Amino acid sequence: MLTYIIRRLLAMIPLLILVSIATFIIIQLPPGDYFTSLQASIAETGGGQDARTFEVLRERYGLDEPLYVQYWRWVSGFPSGDFGYSLEWSSPVWPLVRDRLAYTILLGIFSLLITISVAVPIGIYTARHQYSVGDNILSLISFLGLSLPPFLIALFWMFLGALILRINVGGVISPEMADAPLSAAKLWNYFMHLWPPALILGLASTAQIQRIMRGSMLDVLGQPYITTARAKGLRERVVINRYAVRVAINPVISVLALEIPKMISESALVGIVMSLPTTGPLFLRSLLTQDMYLAGTFLLFMTLLLMLSNLLADILLAWVDPRIAYE
Repeated sequence: MLTYIIRRLLAMIPLLILVSIATFIIIQLPPGDYFTSLQASIAETGGGQDARTFEVLRERYGLDEPLYVQYWRWVSGFPSGDFGYSLEWSSPVWPLVRDRLAYTILLGIFSLLITISVAVPIGIYTARHQYSVGDNILSLISFLGLSLPPFLIALFWMFLGALILRINVGGVISPEMADAPLSAAKLWNYFMHLWPPALILGLASTAQIQRIMRGSMLDVLGQPYITTARAKGLRERVVINRYAVRVAINPVISVLALEIPKMISESALVGIVMSLPTTGPLFLRSLLTQDMYLAGTFLLFMTLLLMLSNLLADILLAWVDPRIAYE
């Protein structure tokens, strides 16, 4: 297993290089650059700026150089933790990405925990009580969860919390607690602002995972070894938990690896609606202003998260199912 993990980690290096090249080229495809967008933005407000000034700025920041030179300047700083300079924010890229990436990962972890803790038990219950009233009601709720986009649920929560419940919604902490010293009350306030977006992001995944778990359980419960286990007189709880769930959960683990990048992409609109410091709003802004180093770094780390989530899913599959062995 250790050899397999090391081999997978080493294989990520050339893949990340290819992704960085493709990312940099795609970001540069639109005509112009950051200063072109800035010049257009100034013109829209009725202002003006000498074109020579922008030419000087392009020369200063190396935007007039060939594409391969700009790419090499960007990637050559990776080993030292230098991911370029954000022209719009006048700041190194890494501090901007680090803070938002950390919050996005924390939000994603909470969303996954909510998804697993809710979807798996519901999937087991609906499979064991197929076509019952509970199965029909929970299936209807899951279809609603699949049909409602997260940003729409976020809008509804903002309306419900602000106008009806009269509570502070949006952001990561209440304004009156922002400058307060670290305490149990402040941590609780953080948590109270964390669980609504985590629940919203996890709803669509919960509905999908519940349907997958239900279908997989129905398939496993019809297998001969389940009938044999019951014939031996084992308790139904042992048959379900030890034999059925352990095999039926394999498709769920595989799908969960794809849910992480999905949650990150969906957190963009949810972050905008709920004023959250996720990667989405800043990434969207960097694309609109053609802030190439900032946008490229965001895409690179999203790719890295996708590859790591797939690796973790493979390791978890081998741990759950003894039939799987990576040589």
